[in-house]
Amino acid sequence: MISLIPAANWQQLSSEKADVGSVSQWGGDPAVDSEYGAKSAQHFVYGLEDKRADVVVEEAPDTSAAYGLLSYYQTGALTPEKGILLAVSGPGLALMARNRAFVRVLLRSSVSTSELSALLILLGGTQPSAGAIANLPAALPTEGLVPGSEKYFIGPEASRHILPSLDPGLIGFSQGAEAQAARYRLGSARSNGRPRETPGECTIVAITYPTPQIAQQRFAVMEKTLRVGQDRGSQSVYGKHKGSFVILTLNADSSVANRLLAQFRVSQQVSWDQRYPGNKPIVWQMVELVIANFLLAFILAGLAVLGGILIALSRRAAGKWLPHLEWGNPDGETLITLKLR
Repeated sequence: MISLIPAANWQQLSSEKADVGSVSQWGGDPAVDSEYGAKSAQHFVYGLEDKRADVVVEEAPDTSAAYGLLSYYQTGALTPEKGILLAVSGPGLALMARNRAFVRVLLRSSVSTSELSALLILLGGTQPSAGAIANLPAALPTEGLVPGSEKYFIGPEASRHILPSLDPGLIGFSQGAEAQAARYRLGSARSNGRPRETPGECTIVAITYPTPQIAQQRFAVMEKTLRVGQDRGSQSVYGKHKGSFVILTLNADSSVANRLLAQFRVSQQVSWDQRYPGNKPIVWQMVELVIANFLLAFILAGLAVLGGILIALSRRAAGKWLPHLEWGNPDGETLITLKLR
């Protein structure tokens, strides 16, 4: 069988441990990388004949964090590497996410496409494991998506760079929020009273919260602060809240916003032992919780009283029908005699 990638025998020439604070010398941002959970890094030098490449591998806490680092550093100048999943490359640079590892490849000299592919496959194969792929964040809608604009972030430091116009405090990362953002180009507007398509760029933000209650609370704050749903020209923000999700569109008119929001389908699953509270106010949910606790205490006290009554009745019955048993004889308490010598 003929390989589509010519043999390129890259060799590891050296390796050294590094900390996250040193990734700036290879194009990283220590504050952002630390926010994604990266705690350590390792620097390798690979060689192929007279060609050299710096490889920096950062270990993230999980698959989604490694993917988040990849999405954060990906730009429009980097394109997907053909045949290699979760890998992008551009002039002098390649990025790849492999399970819990985020990989940077900085080329010191020009290499061919096949040579770069061979190095990436040597480092991480053609794709992550099946379990790692299953734990990736859900993909955003593809209609109108600007290639390479998808971002996944979990903290305010990355948010300030990705969404400079949106206050990170509104998202609520301290409450466990995870966010995805991407740019879209969809037509909108009207000309002489007739609909016509005019390409315009806008941003969509999808935020996931641990519980529907937190999502409802955060969306209420956003509605008030960002004036969600009000037409304010280029500053307009539209959005919706569904279950544990909040979806916002930034810098889009109402027609484009509605088209984008309509692409999101949120499905919810209710477990058999936990009833979904719906859209009840948090205060009412707390009242129901207090009432349920009182009811539980009443049931336990009732069971204790019932148990005492049953014990008393059983002793009376045993005394009447089984007088030879100590259980039913109130005077049948006996002494335990120890035969000691």
